[in-house]
Amino acid sequence: MVRNVKIVPQGYAGVIERLGKYHRTAEAGVVVLMPLLEKIRYVSLKEQVDEYKPQPVITADNVTVTIDAILYFQIINSAHSLYEVENYFVALELLTMTTLRDIIGEMTLDECLTSRERINARLGGVLDDATGKWGIKVTRVEIRTIQPHAEIQSAMEKQIKAERDKRDAILEAEGIKQSTILKAEGEKRARVLEAEGEKEAAILRAEGKAQAYRNLFGSLKVIGIDDKVIAIRYLEALEKVADGNATKLILPVEASGILGAIAGIAESFKETNT
Repeated sequence: MVRNVKIVPQGYAGVIERLGKYHRTAEAGVVVLMPLLEKIRYVSLKEQVDEYKPQPVITADNVTVTIDAILYFQIINSAHSLYEVENYFVALELLTMTTLRDIIGEMTLDECLTSRERINARLGGVLDDATGKWGIKVTRVEIRTIQPHAEIQSAMEKQIKAERDKRDAILEAEGIKQSTILKAEGEKRARVLEAEGEKEAAILRAEGKAQAYRNLFGSLKVIGIDDKVIAIRYLEALEKVADGNATKLILPVEASGILGAIAGIAESFKETNT
């Protein structure tokens, strides 16, 4: 009687067969079997992981790359996993690598290296659809490495270095260009400001002189200085000059105007005496 009592551990399912045929699936706990007629097979319901060795794959542009993958899956129907496929580990590996070759064969090398997430999503969708009848749910698939051959990788590294050097040269040239432009604009602005400063200074000097002349003539007008007074001052200056021993006296061209003013003064004196 003891031999007919079985315990199904947590995380497992017990597939019970009667006379070699599937009878029922027992959950975790105590299971009583009919002697000689029934037997139990344990199936793990926990999420499992399978790691696949690197495999050579050819891209759409005829470049051979080595790819390895990791597959996460879980059995959701223990009976189907036993009766619908002979060995689901082998079946999953073959299906994964075959599907992966088909996907990579439609992509170029650059697309493979830059579209890993898209490859994972597409591969996971195909595997999940194909393994449903096996009672298996593919929960996740990861492409771990995509490794080109050594000569291809060396050429890619040289190309990347050339692109990096090109970007550095462009950035340096742009920096020099911007610096030259800013320097020229600064010098132009400085010259403009200097010219504007000189212009403003000249205007201020001219306005100052004009204001000084206006103040001078205004003052003369207030104190009553006219041409007669100026003529008298001119004669006094000539008197001082004539005090010397010079035998000749040279008068400026403007002396005619002064002489006219003197004549006016003489007429004024005559009118006063009469």
